[in-house]
Amino acid sequence: MSRRPVDAGSLKTGSFIVINEEPCRIVEVEKSKPGKHGSAKVRITALGIFDGVKRSIVVPVDQKVDVPIIEKSVAQVISMTPTTIQLMDLSTYNVYEIVKDTVEPEIVEKLTVGSEVEVWEILGRKKVMRTR
Repeated sequence: MSRRPVDAGSLKTGSFIVINEEPCRIVEVEKSKPGKHGSAKVRITALGIFDGVKRSIVVPVDQKVDVPIIEKSVAQVISMTPTTIQLMDLSTYNVYEIVKDTVEPEIVEKLTVGSEVEVWEILGRKKVMRTR
């Protein structure tokens, strides 16, 4: 899998984490002080990259949590159907399709055949992040 373990206490707002097998962008990190009988804890609130669902976890500061390894690439739009976008990776020339529903509407509006987009591959799933 394309992920690596890191200490929960080292994560910051804006970085990424895997919660319930879903890659998420961290929107809030709260650290609590160590108590009389326990270690310091960190509460991490994050939004799913693919589904936009808010998730949160509370773990000890020194516990390992998974961080996704994001592979960024540039692709060119080859064709568009009402439901899918066909893309060609400009470094490997692999052709693949992405379902239009997974792409933000404001990005879809800008897409034309021949335009270039930045694609992130996270945990085996691809998402168009922005136009170039």
